[in-house]
Amino acid sequence: MRPPKPLLALAALAVVLAAGTTGHLAASASTASRGIYPYPTQASCVKTVRTEVRTRGKMTIATDSPAISPWFDSNNPGNGKGYESAVAYHVAAELGFRHDAVRWTSEPYEKGTAPGAKPFDFDINEVPWTRSLTSSVDLSIGYFNLNQSLVALHGSRIVAHHTPANLKGYLFGAQVASPGLAFLRNEVKPTRAPIAYPTLTAALAALLTHKVQAIMTDTPEGQSMAQLSGTVQFAQFHTTGSYYSLVSQKNSPLTACLDTAVHLLARSGELARLGIAYLRVYNSVPFIRP
Repeated sequence: MRPPKPLLALAALAVVLAAGTTGHLAASASTASRGIYPYPTQASCVKTVRTEVRTRGKMTIATDSPAISPWFDSNNPGNGKGYESAVAYHVAAELGFRHDAVRWTSEPYEKGTAPGAKPFDFDINEVPWTRSLTSSVDLSIGYFNLNQSLVALHGSRIVAHHTPANLKGYLFGAQVASPGLAFLRNEVKPTRAPIAYPTLTAALAALLTHKVQAIMTDTPEGQSMAQLSGTVQFAQFHTTGSYYSLVSQKNSPLTACLDTAVHLLARSGELARLGIAYLRVYNSVPFIRP
């Protein structure tokens, strides 16, 4: 689970502001930088991983606690239900580990992505690939693509009127240096330059005080924001280049084989099937064109 403090801050901010204003696969950059494309074969990975896992005959997988929906089910990573739990078991299976050979460990988000030795073979925890993280840990190719989405106030004009031509006329906000800000500038191209805020909390404050007409952020983050602040996530875009990665220890011999496993799951259509099965909450957000 992503760090909860920013989301709790959004919730608290929303309550305060509302009182005062009534009246959300190709080879990744990480793969290319490691020089391992094309991927190692599955057969070679099964041999490699067998001798490189932390515990002989077991694959240790980490995630945060609580393990939240729709990524997990009933705070129980080991039941194989929820998108990330199911993906984790499929990755293990591609590398030669049956369901009963998988064991789970709890690892806070911040520790899982920090430098140093890890108590797991890989961590699956909604970690977006960012270049800065690759100096601390290894990141796999994406097992979930992050689309960009729009969040606005209930009843605002953009909620009902958002054709490509309409979008040109609105004033948007986004977090500085984010994929959402880049998408606004490069794809939506509004007539007024979008405003870059240092944090999503600041962007939400601007939305709730009518300083911008919508916020662009990834679809999972946008839904959390809408649920906590009483705003509405009304649209998303098919976008590429931003995704969640499996995390492994820096320079881990397992990383290239995690890439292989995710690649095979994407190629077979299994990731898409799991997305349909478990991610209805994100798939239900209507798609529009920039």
